[in-house]
Amino acid sequence: MTICCAGRTTTPADRDAARRLLAAVPGAALAARDNRAFLGRAVRFLAREAGIRQFLDIGTGLPARGNVHEIAHAASPLSHVVYADNDPLVAAHAEALLADSLRVAAVCAGLRDPGHLLTQPAVRSHIDFDQPVAVLMVAVLHFIEDREDPWSIVNACKARMAPGSYLVLSHVTGDGTPADMVRQAAEVYEHASAPGLARSRAQIARFFDGLDMAAPGLAGPCQWRRPGRARKPRPVLFYAGVARKPAGTRVMAV
Repeated sequence: MTICCAGRTTTPADRDAARRLLAAVPGAALAARDNRAFLGRAVRFLAREAGIRQFLDIGTGLPARGNVHEIAHAASPLSHVVYADNDPLVAAHAEALLADSLRVAAVCAGLRDPGHLLTQPAVRSHIDFDQPVAVLMVAVLHFIEDREDPWSIVNACKARMAPGSYLVLSHVTGDGTPADMVRQAAEVYEHASAPGLARSRAQIARFFDGLDMAAPGLAGPCQWRRPGRARKPRPVLFYAGVARKPAGTRVMAV
């Protein structure tokens, strides 16, 4: 099952798939909004409480309200933010919008080739990987198939992160979702620009291997540090988490 996050669906095929998905999976739109809200809370936590001043947002999609750099700069105007997307139109649009910013940049690069992404000139000029950085992979890894080994891709990024850095991640899951509903969602996305793959909680937890999870751990996006009274329980269509790379940790890139 795949759910496109708000701000990350860009093509007519994706928009058609999203409409069909809403019919097949009740709660998909709410899950996408919860996921976007999780991104905002995670960035606020990192900027205000963890003191992170560097952010690399991978698979950012088209700019939307509540962008990472807006939230980070509210905590510290000196924060540096780089957006990365493998869609040239998305990257060009973002680059045009950010042209006047000295501390925000956009690059056209995808997660499937982390070596290429992490060595892009704009990334290297804004992100010092010898210092703590937050790497954001929100609603993007379910577009990478098992045969492409997304765990080794994430490990390559973790290996470049200095101790004290954070990984922010959310991923679609089929846990607790009726098999027929998962099948319908998969069929919807067979002809989308980026067919996706739901993964179990255990599979998603593997992305955080070697890191220390921040409370409340791996949870539904609406459960992650949401202020106020708890909402009525609802199906979990995403798992989300934030984790810190401790000192002395060695993550081997495969």
